[in-house]
Amino acid sequence: MRLRICDKPRAGMVFGVLPMLTAALMAAQTPGRTRLSDQDLRAAFTRAQQALAAKDYPAAERGFKDFLKLDPNSAAAYTNLGVVYLRTGRPDEAIKVLETARKLDPRMIGVDLNLGLAYYHKQDFKHALPYFEQVVAAQPDSLQAHYLLGMSHFMLNEYGPAVAALEPIRDQESTDLDYLYVMGIAYGQLKRNDESMKTFEQLVRAGGDTPHLHLLLGKAYLDLYDNGKAETELKKAIAGDPKLPFEHYDLGILYRRLGSLDQAAGEYEQEMRISPGEPWAFQDRASLYLEQRDAVHAAPLFQKALALDPKLTPSMAGLGRSYLLEGKLPQAVVYLKRAVTLQPDSANFHYQLAQAYLKLGERAAAQAEFVEQQKLQVEARDKQTERISGKLPAPAGPAP
Repeated sequence: MRLRICDKPRAGMVFGVLPMLTAALMAAQTPGRTRLSDQDLRAAFTRAQQALAAKDYPAAERGFKDFLKLDPNSAAAYTNLGVVYLRTGRPDEAIKVLETARKLDPRMIGVDLNLGLAYYHKQDFKHALPYFEQVVAAQPDSLQAHYLLGMSHFMLNEYGPAVAALEPIRDQESTDLDYLYVMGIAYGQLKRNDESMKTFEQLVRAGGDTPHLHLLLGKAYLDLYDNGKAETELKKAIAGDPKLPFEHYDLGILYRRLGSLDQAAGEYEQEMRISPGEPWAFQDRASLYLEQRDAVHAAPLFQKALALDPKLTPSMAGLGRSYLLEGKLPQAVVYLKRAVTLQPDSANFHYQLAQAYLKLGERAAAQAEFVEQQKLQVEARDKQTERISGKLPAPAGPAP
């Protein structure tokens, strides 16, 4: 998934609160070392906090780590260290220390919000949700928590909960382009068309006649499958700024949807030149080659996409399929297994892996993948039937 929404700075990240320092703490210091006074400990913590506020993250990290040597049960220090890790792009380390803080003091201010942010930065929106929900429940007026909760629901295609989380902050966010973009799409997906149109009109008023605004509108209409309006807005964006990232990519998606594959390929190639650091156009251009069974041209583009994002599952599977077409069966198995590991609920990935095993003569492994593929297909059909017809009642038990 291409993440289009970011967590803009809002309401200030909580730095943590200095806990009371007790006599028991000072008694626990290393024997033979001069015991620090309560005042000295507070001063050490304050210096680390000041470094964090000044964005001197190396000094702040050293300070909080040194403080934790003196007070290993300080939830405040762990919370602040988590903020340091968040701001220096280390969400996994942030999660570890913030979970420690939460265990030490579940009521510590900022722990839940920062844990949610850590998962949000990892694009793990499912795990971010419960933390943002707890902040909203405890602090209903938290603008940042409402915003991030709504964005997380939106990124999971949960449009009803997204609207429920975001509507309460509409007045405060009435000029925020990302907010209006998300709300317009969410209303449209919920068939609340009047509200969707009004929101997009507000987006135009807030954003002005700029290429970026037309790109946002084009992407919104693309998501709502309003292909005519999407094409109009994306072409306006290109006319205003032909080198704006993602405009050619989104137009390529539209042309591919409409079956104009040559035009789609051309737009993807334009995007590859404009945004060589983004994997999406490389991946989608490669997939067009693969649809034409041109593995020779597809494979290098999938490799480029994976070099930019090593966990891009469609590119991993695409490279595996390319190797399968080229007869490079061991390589095909390697990449298709990785794709299955990352997305085990894909019936197609299991099918492709089964084909690779079959061509290698590994029939038992192939059969296991075919069985998994068929199971997933049955589950998908059952879910589709339930969505269309409703859940069927359980069969009646035997008569008494």
